[in-house]
Amino acid sequence: MGLLNVEHFCPLGSDCEELVGKTIKRCAWYTKIVGTDPSSEKEIEDWACAMSWMPILQVEMSKTNRESTASLDSLRNETVKGQEEFNKTIRDATTSSTQRVWQPTTVIGSTEGEE
Repeated sequence: MGLLNVEHFCPLGSDCEELVGKTIKRCAWYTKIVGTDPSSEKEIEDWACAMSWMPILQVEMSKTNRESTASLDSLRNETVKGQEEFNKTIRDATTSSTQRVWQPTTVIGSTEGEE
């Protein structure tokens, strides 16, 4: 069995680029993408219809969202940890200063009323 040829066509019935006289008529959706394919990690630099780029862009957006979520989760954990340490420090400082304030003190060798 031989290989089959795959031919892509516009579902809107249009050409992406067309030479008319000395003018190139280009569809507004005909877009150049430069970057890395999120599925294969291959470099991309190609022109195609914006609609055909949608699946690749959606995969990239999902990947970026997962990375952002992981970063925010890490930041949240560090913030909670720091707040817990701060609360403990304040609690310890408040407890020790409260104990000092309410404990009676005695000064040896002094009597009230003497100057």
